[in-house]
Amino acid sequence: MQDKTNTANKWLIALAVMLPALMEVIDTSVANVALPNMQGSLNAGTDEITWVLTSYMVSNAVVLPITGWLSRMFGRKRFLITCVILFTLSSLLCGAAPNLATLIFFRIVQGAAGGALIPISQAILLESFPHSEQGMANAIFGIGVMFGPIIGPALGGWITDNMTWRWIFYVNIPVGIAALAMVGRFVTDPPHVTRGKATIDYWGLTFLTLGIGSLQIILDKGQQDDWFNSPFIVIFTVVSVVSLLLTVWVELRHPHPIVNLRLFKNVSFLAGNLVMFMIGFGLYGSLMVIPLFLQTLMGYTATQAGLVLAPGGVATLLLMPLVGAGLSKVDGRKIVFAGLVISAWSMFIWRGFPLATAYGDFLWPRIVAGVGLSMLFVPLTTLTLGGMKPEQMGDATGLYSLLRNIGGSVGIAATSTLLARYNQMHQNLLVSRLNPFNPVYQEKVFSISQGYAARGVGPADAQQLGVSSVYRLLQQQAAILSYNRVFWILGLGFLAVIPFLLLLKKPKPGAAPVAAH
Repeated sequence: MQDKTNTANKWLIALAVMLPALMEVIDTSVANVALPNMQGSLNAGTDEITWVLTSYMVSNAVVLPITGWLSRMFGRKRFLITCVILFTLSSLLCGAAPNLATLIFFRIVQGAAGGALIPISQAILLESFPHSEQGMANAIFGIGVMFGPIIGPALGGWITDNMTWRWIFYVNIPVGIAALAMVGRFVTDPPHVTRGKATIDYWGLTFLTLGIGSLQIILDKGQQDDWFNSPFIVIFTVVSVVSLLLTVWVELRHPHPIVNLRLFKNVSFLAGNLVMFMIGFGLYGSLMVIPLFLQTLMGYTATQAGLVLAPGGVATLLLMPLVGAGLSKVDGRKIVFAGLVISAWSMFIWRGFPLATAYGDFLWPRIVAGVGLSMLFVPLTTLTLGGMKPEQMGDATGLYSLLRNIGGSVGIAATSTLLARYNQMHQNLLVSRLNPFNPVYQEKVFSISQGYAARGVGPADAQQLGVSSVYRLLQQQAAILSYNRVFWILGLGFLAVIPFLLLLKKPKPGAAPVAAH
């Protein structure tokens, strides 16, 4: 049973924990569009500036699975307040960073503090609502988690275009202060959450940090360093594989593991995490490839690309509470099935766009994607975490968030790699058809050359410009063919996990309320 204070203040508690969660999720993607500005301001190379993203993701991923353990060690409310303070303070210091090394250091601190905000916030939110309102609780939380990555690039683009990149960090300060005040006032630790003296699993912590951190570095830097042709990537791959295997071995033998891998014995929990992994793959992969498509091929600015993404976020925002409210009447597995199909459909729509596409045409698939996402997060979270015991919830939410984030990292790495590979393949295929004996090629070059000649360009220069223009057209066509293939693969990814829905168990009516730890 819940205490009366928490029941009376459940909406205030929901707002209190949503503020730090939303702040962390937005900050995961808000810096992406500002990298060129940071590069010039900090006098950094292209390879160096990407560590602003990599450092955050690595520390974030390392902390996620050990959030439950840290909450037990220090007390959940105390740990949450500490994380909010560190996140807000490190945001201030990131914005004031005089050089790249300082910025990367405080991004590591920011990522570590932010890594715990999502699972702790989700655990507190689930505990604050009775079982009959679990769908609504997950809907509230899902609004922030799914809407954050969508609004992040748009917000970052607007701030970068109209202010300076430093303000993408400074905007966290008032939100962090408000979150700190509300958490301190409204959030309390329930009786079953007590600060305990647990044996510290040093080996598990060491191997987990090495394994997850190395994996994140591989995914973030792999395409840039040409994957396994790079000794750097090979070394980190060996470290990651060995460390993760040792993590599994140590954690399954330790009486008080830092990460409770035994939770995966629950088939429903395992299946739900696999589905969430692929949702992260498709969501973050599409949020990387769509702005890239719009800015490189369509000539959109960062702000304009963000405006294309916005309708999807609005659709998700409006529909997610309705899905949460209807979850008690409809089998959640059917809703997730519909969401996966609709999400796949939105990707298939994107693969049909030619170069001559207007802004309005892009809105339809984004709205479709928003509808699909609104039907995924709420029921899947309820089905996956609904069977967890109170003492398991902290570990369960940490692992659940980790699988979503790793899925997103794999999605970003896979889409960027496939784009580069397919672009090269299509260019080779198309170039083979560009030869002086091809009448279509001759006619196109002649037509363009005549246009330059009519503007006063000499015959030799006009001919060269004609050839260059045709090659640019070829590059554009190769690029759009590559994007079309990637969108197709992202769509298939959503469909590929549908069989796992059969392993999800529908929570029994009248089951005990889901509590958090």
